[in-house]
Amino acid sequence: MGPHLTTTGASGLAITWHPILLAPSAPLNAKVRSLIHFDVDMTFAHPIGLYNPPPVACHPYDPQAPEVARRLKDLIRSVLPEVEVEHVGSTSVPECPGKGFIDLMVLYAEGALGATRVGLGTLGFQRQTSRDPFPEERPMRVGTFAHRGKQYLVHAHVIAINSPEVEELRWFRERLKADEKLRDQYVAEKRGILAAGVSDSLEYALSKGAFVQRVLAMRD
Repeated sequence: MGPHLTTTGASGLAITWHPILLAPSAPLNAKVRSLIHFDVDMTFAHPIGLYNPPPVACHPYDPQAPEVARRLKDLIRSVLPEVEVEHVGSTSVPECPGKGFIDLMVLYAEGALGATRVGLGTLGFQRQTSRDPFPEERPMRVGTFAHRGKQYLVHAHVIAINSPEVEELRWFRERLKADEKLRDQYVAEKRGILAAGVSDSLEYALSKGAFVQRVLAMRD
């Protein structure tokens, strides 16, 4: 079956895999393969797994999230070295409960949107299949990533590097880090939305988005 590689999974068991089976659409280079986290329950070829989110909930902060984001950044830049990748969202803010998703900004230079979408696809990132997805001019790609025996849901927001949205996301992240009271208000807002019976992820995002916009209006 061709060349193979034996590696050790998180469980300590040796796993043998064949590169020819790993990426039918595009071969993964050695650096990408070295970033893949192998678990014995891995049933797909790409380092980014299939996206199947559970019902929306507000989970405690996961201290592993920054490390997961760093690994994802290295993975993405191994195939897209020209992009910038930043961790945003609740998992980028210490002690901020939330859905637990790893939100990333994948920032591309002018003219590189198409190549960025293709590069993310080679890693296994998928287009949204939910209703009202982000437009392909400002897409979001989704997937899962295994880290220390846990599957993390990932949102990769593909944004032009000169878009005003970039500074908005950065500013909101840093404001939550710096203001514990505001962070607590944000968490209370999210829990209140869930307590009101909202279980749809889109409705949840729109509801808490009103809070985000109020905070952004406070910028100088």
